[in-house]
Amino acid sequence: MPDSLPAYADVAAQIDALALSVDPSELHGSLCALRCGDARRANWLAEAMADDSLPPPPSGSALAALDAATVAQLGEGDFGLELLLPDPDAPVSERGEGLVAWCRGFLGGVGLAGIEASLGEEAREALGDVARIAESDVSYEDPEADEEALAELEEFVRVAALLVHGDCLAAAQGRRRLH
Repeated sequence: MPDSLPAYADVAAQIDALALSVDPSELHGSLCALRCGDARRANWLAEAMADDSLPPPPSGSALAALDAATVAQLGEGDFGLELLLPDPDAPVSERGEGLVAWCRGFLGGVGLAGIEASLGEEAREALGDVARIAESDVSYEDPEADEEALAELEEFVRVAALLVHGDCLAAAQGRRRLH
């Protein structure tokens, strides 16, 4: 996929270099929600971190690549949105915590972008489910079942984000989204 996300570790390294207090997955969740609201935001990083003194990510950086890939994926018609989560080889518990962090970031971004009012009933329900995931205290006791459950949750969250994006597009175009 030409618009693939940068590596989780590269995003984490840039977050560390900027001394930001955010998890890479959580930051990507915020970015996705902010871009659902408006793909032309000038400084999404300052908005996501609620810090107007932060400059936009420099061109060629992992955070700039994260933004470009996210905007491209949201704009594609093939539902190819990827979630920035820890590497697939990481323990299921680490990937599960990454998904919970992504959901927290997405919810925060929805609030920052002020897009909840433009969402239809289906997207609001999906957002409620994302909120329940974000509030989860997950325990990992059966690795095989946990892998399967995590894959299903990840797919659900990805589709929920695309549903929110679709409703935001429909609202921006001034028409109702067809189901």
